[in-house]
Amino acid sequence: MLSLNLLQRKQNRVISEPQFVKTLFGDARFSILWLVVRVWLGYQWIDAASHKIGVPAWTETGEALKGYWMNAVAIPEAGRPPITFDWYRGFLQSLLDANAYTWFAKLVAYGELLIGIALIIGAFVGIAAFFGAVMNMNFMLAGSASTNPVLFIVALGLIGAWKIGGFIGADYFLLNLIGTPWNRNKFAEGGQQPEAVQPDTMPVPAAGD
Repeated sequence: MLSLNLLQRKQNRVISEPQFVKTLFGDARFSILWLVVRVWLGYQWIDAASHKIGVPAWTETGEALKGYWMNAVAIPEAGRPPITFDWYRGFLQSLLDANAYTWFAKLVAYGELLIGIALIIGAFVGIAAFFGAVMNMNFMLAGSASTNPVLFIVALGLIGAWKIGGFIGADYFLLNLIGTPWNRNKFAEGGQQPEAVQPDTMPVPAAGD
Protein backbone atom coordinates (compact mmCIF):
# COMPACT_ATOMS: atom_id res chain seq x y z
CA MET A 1 0.00 0.00 0.00
CA LEU A 2 2.86 2.36 0.83
CA SER A 3 4.54 1.74 -2.51
CA LEU A 4 1.23 2.24 -4.32
CA ASN A 5 0.66 5.60 -2.62
CA LEU A 6 4.23 6.65 -3.45
CA LEU A 7 3.71 5.70 -7.08
CA GLN A 8 0.49 7.68 -7.24
CA ARG A 9 2.21 10.75 -5.78
CA LYS A 10 4.97 10.47 -8.39
CA GLN A 11 2.43 10.14 -11.21
CA ASN A 12 0.56 13.22 -10.02
CA ARG A 13 3.71 15.30 -9.67
CA VAL A 14 3.88 18.39 -11.88
CA ILE A 15 7.32 19.78 -12.71
CA SER A 16 7.05 23.50 -13.33
CA GLU A 17 9.21 25.35 -15.85
CA PRO A 18 11.43 28.27 -14.76
CA GLN A 19 9.70 31.61 -14.27
CA PHE A 20 11.59 33.28 -17.13
CA VAL A 21 10.26 30.60 -19.50
CA LYS A 22 6.70 31.27 -18.34
CA THR A 23 7.25 34.98 -18.81
CA LEU A 24 8.90 34.74 -22.23
CA PHE A 25 6.34 32.36 -23.70
CA GLY A 26 3.23 33.35 -21.77
CA ASP A 27 3.37 37.01 -20.71
CA ALA A 28 1.46 39.25 -23.13
CA ARG A 29 3.99 42.02 -22.56
CA PHE A 30 6.47 39.97 -24.62
CA SER A 31 4.05 39.78 -27.56
CA ILE A 32 5.86 42.72 -29.19
CA LEU A 33 9.02 40.58 -29.33
CA TRP A 34 7.17 37.69 -30.96
CA LEU A 35 5.49 40.13 -33.35
CA VAL A 36 8.90 41.07 -34.74
CA VAL A 37 10.00 37.42 -34.86
CA ARG A 38 6.89 36.15 -36.61
CA VAL A 39 6.77 38.97 -39.18
CA TRP A 40 10.41 38.30 -40.06
CA LEU A 41 9.76 34.59 -40.39
CA GLY A 42 6.59 35.19 -42.37
CA TYR A 43 8.48 37.40 -44.81
CA GLN A 44 11.04 34.62 -45.34
CA TRP A 45 8.28 32.19 -46.31
CA ILE A 46 6.53 34.66 -48.62
CA ASP A 47 9.85 35.49 -50.27
CA ALA A 48 10.51 31.77 -50.82
CA ALA A 49 7.01 31.32 -52.29
CA SER A 50 7.45 34.29 -54.61
CA HIS A 51 10.21 32.40 -56.44
CA LYS A 52 7.87 29.45 -57.05
CA ILE A 53 4.34 30.75 -57.61
CA GLY A 54 3.85 31.66 -61.25
CA VAL A 55 6.75 29.47 -62.34
CA PRO A 56 5.36 26.62 -64.49
CA ALA A 57 8.03 24.19 -63.26
CA TRP A 58 6.54 24.58 -59.78
CA THR A 59 2.84 25.30 -60.20
CA GLU A 60 2.10 23.39 -63.39
CA THR A 61 4.45 20.50 -64.22
CA GLY A 62 6.29 20.11 -60.92
CA GLU A 63 9.54 19.53 -62.81
CA ALA A 64 11.43 21.81 -60.41
CA LEU A 65 10.56 19.64 -57.43
CA LYS A 66 11.24 16.50 -59.45
CA GLY A 67 14.77 17.72 -60.17
CA TYR A 68 15.28 18.63 -56.53
CA TRP A 69 14.19 15.19 -55.38
CA MET A 70 16.30 13.41 -57.99
CA ASN A 71 19.41 15.31 -56.88
CA ALA A 72 18.59 14.54 -53.27
CA VAL A 73 18.21 10.75 -53.73
CA ALA A 74 21.28 10.42 -55.95
CA ILE A 75 24.23 8.56 -54.44
CA PRO A 76 27.53 9.85 -55.86
CA GLU A 77 30.43 7.52 -56.60
CA ALA A 78 32.68 9.61 -54.35
CA GLY A 79 31.84 11.72 -51.37
CA ARG A 80 28.76 11.79 -49.16
CA PRO A 81 25.21 11.67 -50.57
CA PRO A 82 22.91 14.61 -49.80
CA ILE A 83 20.56 12.44 -47.73
CA THR A 84 21.97 10.82 -44.61
CA PHE A 85 19.06 8.55 -43.68
CA ASP A 86 18.17 5.68 -46.01
CA TRP A 87 14.54 5.70 -44.87
CA TYR A 88 14.11 9.28 -46.05
CA ARG A 89 15.80 8.53 -49.37
CA GLY A 90 13.36 5.67 -49.81
CA PHE A 91 10.47 7.98 -48.96
CA LEU A 92 11.46 10.52 -51.62
CA GLN A 93 12.09 7.75 -54.13
CA SER A 94 8.56 6.43 -53.57
CA LEU A 95 7.20 9.92 -54.26
CA LEU A 96 9.22 10.09 -57.46
CA ASP A 97 8.00 6.69 -58.58
CA ALA A 98 4.41 7.80 -57.97
CA ASN A 99 4.95 11.08 -59.90
CA ALA A 100 3.80 12.89 -56.77
CA TYR A 101 5.87 15.93 -57.71
CA THR A 102 3.10 16.99 -60.13
CA TRP A 103 0.88 17.98 -57.19
CA PHE A 104 3.40 18.15 -54.35
CA ALA A 105 5.20 21.09 -55.97
CA LYS A 106 1.98 23.11 -55.84
CA LEU A 107 1.56 22.14 -52.18
CA VAL A 108 5.06 23.39 -51.41
CA ALA A 109 4.68 26.68 -53.28
CA TYR A 110 1.26 27.65 -51.97
CA GLY A 111 1.96 26.15 -48.55
CA GLU A 112 4.92 28.48 -48.14
CA LEU A 113 2.71 31.43 -49.09
CA LEU A 114 -0.05 30.50 -46.65
CA ILE A 115 2.41 29.97 -43.81
CA GLY A 116 3.94 33.38 -44.48
CA ILE A 117 0.59 35.15 -44.57
CA ALA A 118 -0.65 33.45 -41.40
CA LEU A 119 2.51 34.42 -39.52
CA ILE A 120 2.44 38.04 -40.63
CA ILE A 121 -1.22 38.62 -39.76
CA GLY A 122 -0.86 36.55 -36.59
CA ALA A 123 -3.50 33.92 -37.40
CA PHE A 124 -3.02 30.57 -35.62
CA VAL A 125 0.66 31.36 -35.17
CA GLY A 126 1.53 28.11 -33.40
CA ILE A 127 -0.04 25.99 -36.15
CA ALA A 128 1.55 28.01 -38.95
CA ALA A 129 4.96 27.83 -37.26
CA PHE A 130 4.54 24.07 -36.80
CA PHE A 131 3.92 23.46 -40.50
CA GLY A 132 6.80 25.77 -41.34
CA ALA A 133 9.07 23.76 -39.06
CA VAL A 134 7.91 20.54 -40.76
CA MET A 135 8.89 21.98 -44.14
CA ASN A 136 12.25 23.13 -42.77
CA MET A 137 12.89 19.66 -41.38
CA ASN A 138 12.10 18.03 -44.71
CA PHE A 139 14.42 20.38 -46.58
CA MET A 140 17.19 19.58 -44.10
CA LEU A 141 16.56 15.84 -44.33
CA ALA A 142 16.86 16.17 -48.11
CA GLY A 143 20.30 17.70 -47.66
CA SER A 144 19.47 21.40 -48.02
CA ALA A 145 20.83 23.44 -45.13
CA SER A 146 20.76 27.03 -46.39
CA THR A 147 18.67 29.12 -43.95
CA ASN A 148 16.55 26.15 -42.86
CA PRO A 149 18.30 25.51 -39.50
CA VAL A 150 17.76 29.14 -38.43
CA LEU A 151 14.16 29.20 -39.65
CA PHE A 152 13.52 25.90 -37.87
CA ILE A 153 14.77 27.23 -34.53
CA VAL A 154 12.74 30.43 -34.88
CA ALA A 155 9.65 28.36 -35.69
CA LEU A 156 10.17 26.30 -32.54
CA GLY A 157 10.22 29.51 -30.53
CA LEU A 158 6.91 30.61 -32.04
CA ILE A 159 5.40 27.20 -31.36
CA GLY A 160 6.35 27.61 -27.71
CA ALA A 161 4.92 31.14 -27.69
CA TRP A 162 1.67 30.21 -29.43
CA LYS A 163 -0.43 31.84 -26.69
CA ILE A 164 1.05 35.30 -27.21
CA GLY A 165 2.73 34.99 -30.61
CA GLY A 166 -0.33 36.43 -32.32
CA PHE A 167 -1.57 38.56 -29.43
CA ILE A 168 -0.79 41.63 -31.55
CA GLY A 169 -2.61 40.18 -34.51
CA ALA A 170 -5.53 38.01 -35.55
CA ASP A 171 -5.03 35.49 -32.74
CA TYR A 172 -6.12 38.15 -30.24
CA PHE A 173 -9.61 37.58 -31.62
CA LEU A 174 -9.34 34.03 -32.97
CA LEU A 175 -8.13 32.33 -29.80
CA ASN A 176 -10.76 34.05 -27.68
CA LEU A 177 -13.50 33.33 -30.22
CA ILE A 178 -12.66 29.74 -31.11
CA GLY A 179 -10.69 28.65 -28.05
CA THR A 180 -8.44 25.62 -28.08
CA PRO A 181 -9.30 21.91 -28.42
CA TRP A 182 -8.39 21.21 -24.80
CA ASN A 183 -10.38 23.99 -23.09
CA ARG A 184 -13.56 24.14 -25.15
CA ASN A 185 -16.58 22.74 -23.34
CA LYS A 186 -17.78 19.45 -24.69
CA PHE A 187 -21.19 19.16 -26.31
CA ALA A 188 -23.84 18.31 -23.79
CA GLU A 189 -26.06 15.27 -24.25
CA GLY A 190 -29.02 15.87 -26.50
CA GLY A 191 -27.12 17.90 -29.09
CA GLN A 192 -26.93 21.13 -27.10
CA GLN A 193 -24.29 23.63 -28.06
CA PRO A 194 -21.34 24.15 -25.70
CA GLU A 195 -21.38 27.12 -23.41
CA ALA A 196 -19.32 30.17 -24.31
CA VAL A 197 -15.76 30.24 -23.06
CA GLN A 198 -15.64 32.26 -19.87
CA PRO A 199 -13.15 35.12 -19.48
CA ASP A 200 -11.11 33.23 -16.91
CA THR A 201 -10.34 30.54 -19.53
CA MET A 202 -8.87 32.96 -22.03
CA PRO A 203 -5.64 31.51 -23.44
CA VAL A 204 -3.45 34.55 -22.71
CA PRO A 205 -2.37 34.54 -19.03
CA ALA A 206 -1.85 37.61 -16.96
CA ALA A 207 1.66 38.72 -16.06
CA GLY A 208 3.24 36.66 -13.33
CA ASP A 209 0.97 33.59 -13.77
